[in-house]
Amino acid sequence: MCRNITTLRGLQPAATGEEIEAAARQYVRKVTGVQSLSDATREPFEAAVAEIAEITARLLEQLPERRQPPATVPPLRRPEVRARIAAKALRQP
Repeated sequence: MCRNITTLRGLQPAATGEEIEAAARQYVRKVTGVQSLSDATREPFEAAVAEIAEITARLLEQLPERRQPPATVPPLRRPEVRARIAAKALRQP
C-alpha cells in the first residue's frame, strides 16, 4: 500500500468526503504515475478518483466498527495541513 494513503476506517468522527477523496486521489496518482494533469489525462483521472472515492465510502459504511482507532491522525485533520490548504486557497484567484 502507498505510504501516503491514510487509514480511514475507525476514525472518530467518521472519515469525511474530503478525506476519502484525498485517499482516492493519492491511490490513482500512485497506480497511474500521473502527478500533474494534462488535457489528455484530466478526464479519465478525475473519473477514476470519483469512482474509487464512491467505492471507498461504500466499503467504509459496510465494514464493522474497529476496536481501536487508527494509530495516526489523518493529514487533513492536522492543524498545520489545514493551515497550508487555507493559505493556498487564498493565493488562488
